[in-house]
Amino acid sequence: MSWRYRDRIRQARRDLEHAVRSLQDGDYEWACFAAQQAGEKAVKAVYQRAEAERAVDYAQRVIAFCEGRLV
Repeated sequence: MSWRYRDRIRQARRDLEHAVRSLQDGDYEWACFAAQQAGEKAVKAVYQRAEAERAVDYAQRVIAFCEGRLV
């Protein structure tokens, strides 16, 4: 595990707080961006094989969900 995991988790929480505020303000593009950043930083904090496999699965699900909304 990276020695920076605490920093990454702290940054992920701050990005998530920003996403929540943006959502409440109706700034949906920024809410999505900040939420994505929060998830990315959190995943980097624990990026070992099992977590990497899970992250890939989640990414596939997110893409499929979004594609389903765009059709």
